[in-house]
Amino acid sequence: MGILSQLAQLFMSTLPTVIFVFVLFAILNRFFYKPLTTVLKKREEQTTGAMARAREQAAAAGEKARQYEAAFQAARQEVYRQRESARRSILEDREASLKGAQQQSEALVNEAQTSLAAEVARSKAELQSTCQALGQEIAEAILGGAARPGGEGVRS
Repeated sequence: MGILSQLAQLFMSTLPTVIFVFVLFAILNRFFYKPLTTVLKKREEQTTGAMARAREQAAAAGEKARQYEAAFQAARQEVYRQRESARRSILEDREASLKGAQQQSEALVNEAQTSLAAEVARSKAELQSTCQALGQEIAEAILGGAARPGGEGVRS
């Protein structure tokens, strides 16, 4: 029984240390580990919540960006439509002014042709009368020279 008594004595000498360790563990658990665990859980919940809110905000920002992009595209299309409308209007005005200028030039050409035709007719009539007068003068000169006294006729 020597060993048993030594074991009992060893157990009795280590019993206060074991009790001290359990008391220390209980104190640390109550005053350190539980509050620390609570704080860590709260922090994790806050972090998780913040990350979830950040994801929601990022999704909302992405949706707003898509809406802004759609509005921007619509505004760009409207500007293109307005430009195209203005371009068509300018082209129609230009075409109308070209038609007006063409009609005016055709009128001037017709007027000039009419004036030229009248001038040609007048010149022909004048030329005709001049030709007749010249022909008559030539005829008189030829016929009048043969009929003159002195015998001067046509010279060859």
